[in-house]
Amino acid sequence: MSTEIETIHGYTLHGNRYLNVSNRCNLYCHFCPRMDNDWNVQGYELGLKKEPTAEELISAAGDIRQYKEIVFCGLGEPTIRLETIVEVGRTLKARGARIRLNTNGLGNQYHKRDITPDLKDVVDVLSISLNAQNAELFEKHCLPRKENSYQALLDFIRCAKQHIADISLTAVDGLEGVDIKACEQIANDLGVKFRGRMLDQVG
Repeated sequence: MSTEIETIHGYTLHGNRYLNVSNRCNLYCHFCPRMDNDWNVQGYELGLKKEPTAEELISAAGDIRQYKEIVFCGLGEPTIRLETIVEVGRTLKARGARIRLNTNGLGNQYHKRDITPDLKDVVDVLSISLNAQNAELFEKHCLPRKENSYQALLDFIRCAKQHIADISLTAVDGLEGVDIKACEQIANDLGVKFRGRMLDQVG
């Protein structure tokens, strides 16, 4: 495997293989390292010169038997490239991979339709960044491009529950005003799991 694919298209953390799908995003989270033009994550340079093709991502996944999960991620939002992650996910699942999608939950808003049925047979686990317990704080910290993004995020979670059983919401502990317990309660109310994350830590 070439150095470029190893360090840019795919990387390994915590026993999982992460696929760097896109640097494009529909949020401008001020706590994201890309806002400081820092594309390095735990020694891996994730700034993409071009977005990888489906074939390059499949290659970057490597030997899936070595990993607990194959994770669609990026310093960007993977669902922007919905067709690509669906194609790659189907291929890797057919080979026996367990697939997780890390997302900001704004895929429906971006594509102007419910994309969760597309993910039904492709994704085993959804990790959705909630990041705040209300719209005001979400807009303060995540700077969404469109109005009503927080509501769109909550609606995405409800849609996703119809198709994917294993869903976790996450929030970053250390952001001003963010109440981790309140975020966890939102997850409980929606009937999904919750995981707190530490500021400046990924994975």
